[in-house]
Amino acid sequence: MKLKLFGLLSMLLFTFTACSYKQKKQPKQGVDWSMVQQYYLNNLDSTLVLLANLDSIDRTSKHNVTVFKNIRTAFKKSEPYLSYLNPKSGHRVNGPALPVFRENSGKILPPVGLQTLEESIFLGETTSQEWKDNINFIKGTLEKVRKEMVYYQLDAKRFFLSTHQQLLRIVSFSMAGFDTPVSQWGVTEAKTSLQSLLFVYQKSIQTIIRSKDQNLDTTFVKSIHQAIQTIDYHKNIATFNKFDFIKNHLNPITRLWVTIRKKSDLWQPNGVYPFNLDAPTFFEENSWDVNHFASPKNQNATFNQIALGKKLFNDANISKTRDLSCVSCHNPKKGYADGLQFSLDNSGKPLTRNSPTLINSIFQKAFFWDGKSGNLNEQISNVFQNDKEFNSTVHQFSDQILVDTTYVNLFKKAYGKVPESNHDIVRAIASYVATLNGFSSKFDKNIRGEENTFTVSEKRGFNLFMGKALCATCHFIPLTNGTVPPFYSDTEKEAIGVPKTKNNQELDPDLGFYHMYQQEYHKTMFKTPTLRNIELTAPYMHNGVYNTLEEVLDFYNKGGGAGLGFHVPNQTLPFDNLDLSAQEIKDLIAFMKTLTDVQEEIVY
Repeated sequence: MKLKLFGLLSMLLFTFTACSYKQKKQPKQGVDWSMVQQYYLNNLDSTLVLLANLDSIDRTSKHNVTVFKNIRTAFKKSEPYLSYLNPKSGHRVNGPALPVFRENSGKILPPVGLQTLEESIFLGETTSQEWKDNINFIKGTLEKVRKEMVYYQLDAKRFFLSTHQQLLRIVSFSMAGFDTPVSQWGVTEAKTSLQSLLFVYQKSIQTIIRSKDQNLDTTFVKSIHQAIQTIDYHKNIATFNKFDFIKNHLNPITRLWVTIRKKSDLWQPNGVYPFNLDAPTFFEENSWDVNHFASPKNQNATFNQIALGKKLFNDANISKTRDLSCVSCHNPKKGYADGLQFSLDNSGKPLTRNSPTLINSIFQKAFFWDGKSGNLNEQISNVFQNDKEFNSTVHQFSDQILVDTTYVNLFKKAYGKVPESNHDIVRAIASYVATLNGFSSKFDKNIRGEENTFTVSEKRGFNLFMGKALCATCHFIPLTNGTVPPFYSDTEKEAIGVPKTKNNQELDPDLGFYHMYQQEYHKTMFKTPTLRNIELTAPYMHNGVYNTLEEVLDFYNKGGGAGLGFHVPNQTLPFDNLDLSAQEIKDLIAFMKTLTDVQEEIVY
């Protein structure tokens, strides 16, 4: 009897343990991603078929306009996965209609892609051979990426990352009309992207979300429908209120999407991405990860490294003459610029370029006005080696700074030793500068709904910035600099024809990026800087030629250097002139002043 009872208890215990083991090891609810992957492929195939349907003879016909609109719609539906798998091809097909320079070969490739095709159809500015070459390029590139879209199976990581990137494209590109500068279909394409998002959601993870949080599913679906209805209701895109649309529709959708990703429990972000996937919108204080933009040596900088960097930033002993420091040209009281047309060198004479702000400077992939340095460490190293600035090599360490004995302890805490070269000094300063970030301006607080203090003029200014004035096609929202969303792997350089003096009579002789490769196309090209804190950082442009924002906007309103009559054959501004009224210029300036957000001094 005891044996039977023991056997029965053993069986029950085994059964209970086995059930518990199965319960613990039970896999997460699976998702069949095949329908979503096929959706992306089908739309890519539609793009290819439609390209073949274009009339190569009557290129500006109504037929081609209709076909091109269908091409763009199909492409937008396939874009999330296509561009996720092959960012370079995605950008080349859908990037600006500008030549592309290949650094490895020194060749300049002619403009190609959908934006070039758009110019051909709407403006007729193309030859038969250029039309043919462009169509063949687009087809060839898309066919190559199609093979990748078939080979790489869609999974949770690829799905959530590619969708997040597309949400950013809606904010940065569609709202600004960046993808369709001639037809101005950006807002319409935002609708296409939102419809596509709803479709892929419903065909993949909706069942899981419904089982876990019915209200979350209902709210998300309703939010997308409301956003689409808002676009449908406002037929006049010129008067479409992009500020309200981002604040009241796109930001809530992004918040809900972040919640959906977490609720699904299918994938947790790991690795370094330009944006924080857990940030509720793209306008938060923590929306951007400095580790993506920093040199590998400066990722995950420690408190002690940053504290050391701050002290070095303010210390003139790091320069050979011992009277020039970082703060000499980047004064916290002047928005981390210096308020001068040209900063002064180590002999007190003017340098050749204006000092930009350091606030949010980490969020770039090019430094100096000519973009010659690829990261912040390289930029600081160049300052050390410049005989007109710090005039000190990075390979030698001057123990003159150790006159301040606190440095010994700071170096040991930061790097475990007192350095033998300036490399650790450069690294520490870069770690500190990377903390000089601000995303709590009046604009940020209003767009994310923390306050409702935007004036009518400021709101009009934002809508002009994103629309008629075309500012956001170079100064991409939300960062307002030239680092290109959503991958943030490249910072744009533009040739705009800046004059030598504010009298606008002569082109400035500074050739900018030309000095790097001696290419005619690069003459007068300069990096697109951030517009944040622009109210505090006059004078403006690489040569500090303009003292006021009114002068800057007058320059752009007239069409840049070409509009002033200068010979700028490579000018990259997407307009002849802007035709802005006096009131519109006031509104634009009112908005730009809402970007003021001075970094408070951090005490270490």
